[in-house]
Amino acid sequence: MTLLQRNSTEKIYSQIAKVLRQDIRQHYQTGDCLASEFELAERFQVNRHTIRHAIDALIQEGVVERRHGKGTFILTQPIDYTVAAKTRFTQTLKNLGKTTSMQVRRKVVIPAEKGIAQHLSLKPRDPVICIETLRLADQQPICVSSHYFPQCHFPDFLEQYQTGSLHGFIQQHYGWPLKRIESLVSAVLPQGDDAALLSMPKTQPILRVKSINVNERDGTPLEYALTRFCADRIQLRINL
Repeated sequence: MTLLQRNSTEKIYSQIAKVLRQDIRQHYQTGDCLASEFELAERFQVNRHTIRHAIDALIQEGVVERRHGKGTFILTQPIDYTVAAKTRFTQTLKNLGKTTSMQVRRKVVIPAEKGIAQHLSLKPRDPVICIETLRLADQQPICVSSHYFPQCHFPDFLEQYQTGSLHGFIQQHYGWPLKRIESLVSAVLPQGDDAALLSMPKTQPILRVKSINVNERDGTPLEYALTRFCADRIQLRINL
């Protein structure tokens, strides 16, 4: 039996929903069936109407879903990923208790297209370093990123960088802390091999984030990044 604060100003069903959220985070996996309304009513010593009200709250939040004649099932819980001025993928996900990894899929120097050149204060076809990465959380693909850096500021980048945090490498190797000044988020269909890399259908939208990062000390644009997130595995919290 789970004790509730029956003299609290917080409604009983809300207290139950809070306990169930914690249970789901700690003890359930996606696709698991939640205990029955009868079992939950016994556990919390309330009537089934109150249990149903608590479950309705979880349904509205997208935590669970009811399947007629089968029960209540746990849905995939997207990662709550904050996009802020100094967000770092690895540290952010570690703080959420996730195990992260990254694959560097491409390292080349290419001529800057017009749009990339504008974001980096370059002329079209000026050389830029392109780093393409695939990032995973708990061994599940989360995002594919294309990072563009002005080669004029990083002449030995390709030779020195192997893997790991790009921003950490830049700060350690060049002494330049980066700061995000702009992020543009849109929902689009995956292009190229993004769907295959993210293990998702080509017909399912992704969240595309275009970001500009500058040298925190003098405002020089140092990175333009195009990141494609699997939309059902992550939710973006913008906090610039």
